[in-house]
Amino acid sequence: MRPPPSHRTLAPGPLALPGGTADPGPGHAEPDSDDARAVAAAAAALTVHGLDDVRGNLTLPASGAHGTAVTWSSSRPDAIGPTGVVHRPAEGSGPESVRLTATVGRGETAAIRTFTASVREEPRKEPFTAYVMSYFTGEDTPDGEQIRMALSVGEDPLHWQELNGGRPVLTSDVGTGGLRDPFVIRSPEGDRFFQIATDLRMYGEAGGSWDQVQRTGSRSVLVRESTDLAHWTDRRLVEVAPATAGNAWAPEAYYDERLGSYVVFWASKIYPADDPEHTGSTYNRMMYATTRDFRTFGEPAVWHDPGYSVIDSTVLRHDGVHYRFTKDERTPSSDTPCSKFITVEKSGELTSSAYEFVADCVGRGTIERGEGPAVFASNTEAKWYLFIDEFGGRGYVPFESTDLDSGRWTASTGHALPKGARHGSVLPVTRGEYERLLETFAVG
Repeated sequence: MRPPPSHRTLAPGPLALPGGTADPGPGHAEPDSDDARAVAAAAAALTVHGLDDVRGNLTLPASGAHGTAVTWSSSRPDAIGPTGVVHRPAEGSGPESVRLTATVGRGETAAIRTFTASVREEPRKEPFTAYVMSYFTGEDTPDGEQIRMALSVGEDPLHWQELNGGRPVLTSDVGTGGLRDPFVIRSPEGDRFFQIATDLRMYGEAGGSWDQVQRTGSRSVLVRESTDLAHWTDRRLVEVAPATAGNAWAPEAYYDERLGSYVVFWASKIYPADDPEHTGSTYNRMMYATTRDFRTFGEPAVWHDPGYSVIDSTVLRHDGVHYRFTKDERTPSSDTPCSKFITVEKSGELTSSAYEFVADCVGRGTIERGEGPAVFASNTEAKWYLFIDEFGGRGYVPFESTDLDSGRWTASTGHALPKGARHGSVLPVTRGEYERLLETFAVG
């Protein structure tokens, strides 16, 4: 899109962009005004991530630095639209090169910045034949708050083999130095994975108290990316919780086709704006924000606030219905018999604040208390599995159901889960992904 005729077109000159290219615009004007200087600086600072390997919708900024507005056009809107929606070429047709043009404007001045994107062809669809689990083991050992992985024994979701000899596969040296509650999501296209985890370390004296890490803890989550589950990009901390939050715990994500974005959700204690030191009393509630790339996030919003503390939500979708599993974090009493157990709700809309009750007290009678639910569908039959972390006890304990609407979950028998596995996630994998993980990591 060309700038309106009333705009002066300013070309900031050739600019380098990681993952893409930038070219000068067709016209030129010296930056001899505040608007011109602002537009030139904003155009130079404009960034679009992942242009050299586009596999999903892009974040195309609608605004830039210094109060500038940004509009976009595409040489191939059938591949990348002006709002960043991506339609990948069919399998076997090869990648598509797309030229994206950004018009950066303020007042009567505008600059044009161009980028080149390479859109990958669609991946081959393959059936899932096994499962991979990501987890941590607790705060009692120096490496317990790092990420471990395990593979199912063939297609059996109740028997597992630890990877890397049972040692951590991924560690953190940023933020608090701890990695808890790892969650892995496969992109809707199928060939990119995002892993998010809680930035929290409680081992030793550096951990502090549980009260303090919910008042002045990390408000960021740690993100990694992969295209094969075995090799992951360098970690990055991304702040997701608002300044009024004291923590950002147990982040998970689900892709919302209606929004064309991932919905990332986590638990935060939210303090009043007039309590900047977070000294008062409050409780955890579930928050969410949307993202396309796990770099740029929308404004955080409250997702689930029943008026008391809840944490550790996870979501499973079946037949157009989203089933949400959440830990009731209240202190147990005669009036709250389901505290410290899992509550199940459902909704047709993922981001709804009004889910319908399905069941509570899930796990009671088999475990003493539970958190960190991980839920997934069987690859081979009409059945779902729910792993609940019996914190302070055995770690993950498996349950199963053949009817999500019933709210009935039966304890599984004859299982062998990874030693000490706690709050993580289980992901179905293809044969190729399974074999690659076996080749990359030794089995313990």
